[in-house]
Amino acid sequence: MGILDIFSKRNRKDMDPIFKYDDFPKEFRVQVIHIWSDAIGAEPYSESMRLWAQIHKLLCKEYGVFELSDRGGDNPFIKCQYFILNELKIERVLDIIELTFRVIDVAIRELEYKWREMGVVQTPDDAILELNQRFREHGLGYQYVKGNIVRVDSDYIYREAVEPAIQRLFDEGFEGASDEFMKAHEHFRKGNDKEAIIEAMKAFESVMKTILVRKKWSYDGRDTASKLINALFENGIVDKSLQTHLTSLKTTLEGLSTIRNRTSGHGQGEKKKEVPRHLVAYALHLCATNILFLIDCYKASK
Repeated sequence: MGILDIFSKRNRKDMDPIFKYDDFPKEFRVQVIHIWSDAIGAEPYSESMRLWAQIHKLLCKEYGVFELSDRGGDNPFIKCQYFILNELKIERVLDIIELTFRVIDVAIRELEYKWREMGVVQTPDDAILELNQRFREHGLGYQYVKGNIVRVDSDYIYREAVEPAIQRLFDEGFEGASDEFMKAHEHFRKGNDKEAIIEAMKAFESVMKTILVRKKWSYDGRDTASKLINALFENGIVDKSLQTHLTSLKTTLEGLSTIRNRTSGHGQGEKKKEVPRHLVAYALHLCATNILFLIDCYKASK
């Protein structure tokens, strides 16, 4: 049915425009459970219960426990409910959200012919849309995209650059770059900042190499990012009428490589290097913008 635009939401004065990452309110957790019920179902002896048993077992195995909760009897759906309502570690709350929405995104789509007997009343697309809207509604800096929960630092940049970049990579078949870009966001969400920058740079370089291969333009597999950028520009990936703008544009594209080299690409030396979170976020946003730009240039040149 979608999310209701009710008076209490419109009249709230305490809405914080800054995203939160470590405080998931009970209301949000309950709303996720409602989505589970509508999009996976919970009918006894149905395919839904088989899926809930699988979800419960997978997480128990990962966490090295026998049960996610000592409540709920033998019902895996109830155990998952108690888990998400009471779990203190946000990473684990995100784990179960990510896993259940992968099930919705893949398994539930394939079981459409059984939706009625499973009690499914919400389509996978609507469920994913609602989850992402609930994240935004509560000011939580996360979104579910293509099988992964990704961290969001700027809603505007996410919607204008990150999400379109992910979609372009998927639509245009840039599989290697897509995998690396999603790994970058996974590392960022888990606080592995240096790894996030390295994977973002890999994704950027993979996009350039893929374009060069598809266009049959020569390059050396050992080329640095700067050389790959030069190869693309020398072959006219950007219209020559924009020649006067190429210098500043190349500098912008090379910015990601500079960030990687200064923070993550070499040995740390005597002292451990700490990468500021805002710099990591900037690197991921810059990567998304660069990827979006280059793929759109590639599409225009077909």
